[in-house]
Amino acid sequence: MTEKANQLRLGIPKGSLQETTQKLFIRAGYDLRISGRSYYPDIDDPEIQCILIRPQEMARYVGQGILDCAITGLDWILENEEDVAELADLRAPWPNYGVVRWVLASKEDSAFHKVKDLEGRRIATEAVGMTKRFLAKHGVNASVEFSWGATEVKPPILADAIVDVSETGSSLRANDLKIMDVVLESTPRFIANHEARKDVWKRDKMERVLMLLKGAIAAATRVLLSMNVQRKNVDAVLKILPALATPTVSTLSDPEWVDLSTVVEEKLVRELIPRLYEAGARGIIELPINKIVD
Repeated sequence: MTEKANQLRLGIPKGSLQETTQKLFIRAGYDLRISGRSYYPDIDDPEIQCILIRPQEMARYVGQGILDCAITGLDWILENEEDVAELADLRAPWPNYGVVRWVLASKEDSAFHKVKDLEGRRIATEAVGMTKRFLAKHGVNASVEFSWGATEVKPPILADAIVDVSETGSSLRANDLKIMDVVLESTPRFIANHEARKDVWKRDKMERVLMLLKGAIAAATRVLLSMNVQRKNVDAVLKILPALATPTVSTLSDPEWVDLSTVVEEKLVRELIPRLYEAGARGIIELPINKIVD
């Protein structure tokens, strides 16, 4: 697959971030299709070429200019120590798009309770560079070995401690591990190559794509409430709506009534609707929102 003139080469993360990234692009208005047999996902924008790559490698390819931009975790940006431009934090209330923690952990019954206790010990991790820098910051000299997987089962026989990623802590608890310290908190980031950012067309294209992605994330937890309200009840209804809401009030054919619509947090709706009804709102409609662009 060759790169065309005026085409943005975009890295899509394979693995844990893949499904949520695909849904993010769909919510942003793109038809992104990922085939199980191809590493070149289809997207309904001829100005974008997608390549499916593991997030662990993404920053390297962006830093080298092979990719113009990509989505990957802050953890792998730091692990690769690549000089890339971070354009946005894409944290969202979706699986694998929230905050994940890289933690230092050991067996519950071990004698290791703090970082200093690991002087001269063996630590297994997939994030070797990150772990070495963390230990150096604490003045600890330990052996750090790369782990190919199943890291949480290695203590106490194959390693004294581990540094592993944890979103809920359930895997650590299942393997009788205790958290000794937090090495890093990571979220998905939209990154770009510095030279690509100097290209006016590519920079503008990235900014348009990013605007839609951020708009989809902003809308993730919010809905549109629309209702009809008699003019005499408008003030009572407005007092119920959240302080940050900025309702739109429109005139109806009946001069005694208005249409009132506003964006609110979805989690508040079940409390708001009964109160709005009691205050005189009628024909209350809740509608999903795909994007909010401020």
